[in-house]
Amino acid sequence: MLNTPIALEMNRLFTALLIPVIAIAATEGANVVLIVSDDQGYADISCYPHPDEVSTPSLDRLAAEGVRMTNGYASCPVCAPTRAGLLTGRYQQRFGFYTAADSRSGLPRSETTLAELLRSAGYSTGVFGKWHLGYEPPYRPLERGFDTFYGFLGHGGHDYFKLSITDAVKSIYRDRDPLNDSGYLTRNITREAIAFIEANRDRRFFAYVPYNAVHNPLQAPEDYIGRFSNADPKRNTYLAMLAIMDEGVGAILDTLARLGLEENTLVIFFSDNGGARGTSAVNGALRDYKHSVYEGGIRVPFLLRWPARIPPETVSDEPVISIDAFATILAASGVEPPANRALDSRDILPAVTGALERPLHEALYWNWIDKDSDKGWAVRKGRWKLLADKGGLELYDLESDIAETRNLTSSEPAIVAELLGAYREWQEGIAPRIRRRR
Repeated sequence: MLNTPIALEMNRLFTALLIPVIAIAATEGANVVLIVSDDQGYADISCYPHPDEVSTPSLDRLAAEGVRMTNGYASCPVCAPTRAGLLTGRYQQRFGFYTAADSRSGLPRSETTLAELLRSAGYSTGVFGKWHLGYEPPYRPLERGFDTFYGFLGHGGHDYFKLSITDAVKSIYRDRDPLNDSGYLTRNITREAIAFIEANRDRRFFAYVPYNAVHNPLQAPEDYIGRFSNADPKRNTYLAMLAIMDEGVGAILDTLARLGLEENTLVIFFSDNGGARGTSAVNGALRDYKHSVYEGGIRVPFLLRWPARIPPETVSDEPVISIDAFATILAASGVEPPANRALDSRDILPAVTGALERPLHEALYWNWIDKDSDKGWAVRKGRWKLLADKGGLELYDLESDIAETRNLTSSEPAIVAELLGAYREWQEGIAPRIRRRR
């Protein structure tokens, strides 16, 4: 494939023509800000049960002015697949995207992204932060529906202070070009997102803000680290990183208020997976960490605010998943989803406005290894969760045992059979793992 600017622009235009979407004028839909944190612990947010040292006033503000989901999930216990799912509205396993390493292959060009749909409806679209969905030019943000990009392409984490040009993967980009920048990366991401909102105040916009905080490396300004006095120095740095990200969320919310945009702007926040053991993240009562299909690897803080539609101080126990951002955002924008593909995303709004007549999802599914793997998968249906984390079936009643301490497989064989059957049916619809191009 040619990667010249002309060829890339022709490819982008051709892709846009293929999107089967019925859209209303963008002036009739809500603005959207989608904020995703990286490896944030379930208890590392102070509007959820949390340790005393955790304080996130800006995220708490989102919860107080909107809804806090108590059963919110990421679609994968590692970061890149979750991002692939939320931008397509599909379980990422449908197109073979299982692991962080699959980002080296890129989000398949056969998939239609949320940004492409919104841009086709007249939205201005921008992404600020960690991309992690493809390094080669055809898979980069401006070729996947975004008008502007500030951040890095992946893989995993990025140094927060060293922001000079290095290589194609590790450099900081503005749009298609690497640049030499300075400062602290989390603050820079906030700066760029705010500039985008200000520049598009008079038109509808979609700002996707995937912070790389609080992913390693553990780095923060010394004056922020000094605010914390835990015995674990890693924990102090982690909390400093969290504090700066929370300030960034607050600055974005303040910008919306200053510009008179907050009433009709949908803001969604969640983490891309559970907290990581190696960064001293805390998942509270949940079992295990990132890289696990126990609750500590997949249950995440999950918040929404849209003053025009969502009552303040709402708490919802409805199970939702990160891929639901897709349908929720399209509903808020008035854009119809593509009709030529299976979508797994569901609009969350009926669940938080009292209009839901049946469960949002019949069941939720995870698999972060490969299609036919006998480990690394899980299914949740109502209160029940069946999983095979390292191999061997385990069944838990999450309503009475959120910590997943009592394996009930031997005492509830009918439930095991029901959930295993549901998982096997879902498994038939997913693809083998994509492989890195050679």
